[in-house]
Amino acid sequence: MTAETSQTLDRGIRVLKLLADSERGLTVTELAARLAVNRTVVYRLLATLEQHGLVRRDIGGRARVGLGVLRLSQRVHPLLREAALPALRSLAEDLGATAHLTLVDGTEALAVAVVEPSWTDFHVAYRTGLRHPLDESAAGRAILEARKFPGQRRPEQGFVITRAEEQSGASGAAAALIGLSGIEGSVGVVMLNGLVPERVGPRVVEAATEVADALR
Repeated sequence: MTAETSQTLDRGIRVLKLLADSERGLTVTELAARLAVNRTVVYRLLATLEQHGLVRRDIGGRARVGLGVLRLSQRVHPLLREAALPALRSLAEDLGATAHLTLVDGTEALAVAVVEPSWTDFHVAYRTGLRHPLDESAAGRAILEARKFPGQRRPEQGFVITRAEEQSGASGAAAALIGLSGIEGSVGVVMLNGLVPERVGPRVVEAATEVADALR
């Protein structure tokens, strides 16, 4: 801690992080132990966070992340789009394909940013807000693949390619965002042609790396 930071705010943020990482929630005693503070401090922190809807306590007294966090998260997507757009524009123009940033939303893949190429006569129409199961597209499958190798890319390729995707009937390629805390996503392209050129995969990996760097 430095003179410019707030110890109370720091502890409150740490509480939220601990609860976000716990599927079953945590008791006051467990939180006090992990924060290395007494139970009275934890009670005060939880009471304040509850007032703002950021924490809730179940019948058994275990604290969990509250629905207020969802309202905050809704404001994150515009920030992510802004950070990702330069890399997506470059990717779309370079490959002549529709580029997109996709994030995990529950059990689904959600397209939060889409950029179409400006110079092609025809390209795949892909819209922001499109949802589909994670296993139904290159975007979602790249995310699922990344879960098998936390924090790193598969050394043999690092991207996923699909042909005739169920959602669009087009070919797709995507690479997961790597090394980001609290964000699961991928950068990808969808194309009209049935065969994906060999350079598309590495180029998508490059764009995913650029987006991840922009979000750090």
